[in-house]
Amino acid sequence: MGLNEKPLSTLHEKSSYNLDDFEVPTGREEQWRFTPLSRLKGLHNGTAAASGHVIVDVDAAPEVTVETVGRDDARVGKAYVPADRVSAQAYNSFEKATVITVPREVVTSKETVITLTGSGDGAAYGHIVIKVEPMAEAIVVLDHKGSAVYADNVEFVVGDGARLKVVSLQDWAADAVHVSHHHAQLAKDATFSSFVVTLGGDLVRLSPSVSYTGPGGDADMSGVYFVDAKQHLEHRLLVDHSEPNCKSNVDYRGALQGEEAHAVWIGDVIIRVAAEGTDTYELNRNLILTDGARADSVPNLEILTGEVAGAGHASTSGRLDDEHLFYLQARGIPFDEARRLVIRGFLGQLIEKIEVESIRERVMSAVEAELAR
Repeated sequence: MGLNEKPLSTLHEKSSYNLDDFEVPTGREEQWRFTPLSRLKGLHNGTAAASGHVIVDVDAAPEVTVETVGRDDARVGKAYVPADRVSAQAYNSFEKATVITVPREVVTSKETVITLTGSGDGAAYGHIVIKVEPMAEAIVVLDHKGSAVYADNVEFVVGDGARLKVVSLQDWAADAVHVSHHHAQLAKDATFSSFVVTLGGDLVRLSPSVSYTGPGGDADMSGVYFVDAKQHLEHRLLVDHSEPNCKSNVDYRGALQGEEAHAVWIGDVIIRVAAEGTDTYELNRNLILTDGARADSVPNLEILTGEVAGAGHASTSGRLDDEHLFYLQARGIPFDEARRLVIRGFLGQLIEKIEVESIRERVMSAVEAELAR
């Protein structure tokens, strides 16, 4: 159970569409203890009025359907029920939702790119539903930019035998605050792959989660983040195994530099009694590049059945390996260049998994710019 006083299954049981079912966080709660609440600009306590705008623009693959729907659409909120107060606030505050549907057995010819641009004029709330029907395949990119105080929920509904790959890029302006829940619901033999890149923003708290509604589901969740001085970047993952013979793999890596650079990574995996044959592993690694930076990394694993194929977790946080640097310097590479090569290799192993070439190159360029500071 890691550092939790209660089992994970108990901590994650509470969910509701009703905002009043969640008390205002104080920072003493397990799920809020790492988050600087004073920097949430009122998203957690109801004082952030919906007076701002985040523009949603969709460059869709020709095979998919894009709709803007009202709160009463039956597809909204069907796969995910808010699990904390900010998520419930976002659910109760958005006006229009974007619903993207990939038809049955369709393989999209290009990625669908959803660009969310903040205008910097107040708080905003949003909701997106991505529905991939049985045996279909698609790639979706979520690209966040601009200045905003923004809370949203994103639902990924992956049908029987369907495949969905998602890249979520948080490249906000330096003053942005973003609190988001991404939930993937996997049906029988569905495959879900997500890649999270978090670079910008003053405070970004992203909570990706996965649940299964049938056997044979497979989730692969990767992420890269680069934290600068005074930034707070937080990733809280949950994989809830409730069906037999499903898989999950989590691999997040981060680099931190500058005074008060703070990364938080929480990885929760629950294997319930019915989830026999589960195969899961979660890993988080952090490189501390300068004094004054801090990484909190907490992997948690709760196993409620004795019949698992594999289950493990690991976490490391530390400075650059002196042996790696010495090896490169011994071959005539100057220290600064050796340092960049090691960091680039550390993050690049994951970044190479991004299949959208333009996004992959953009992320690598952003990492290079960070290293040049």
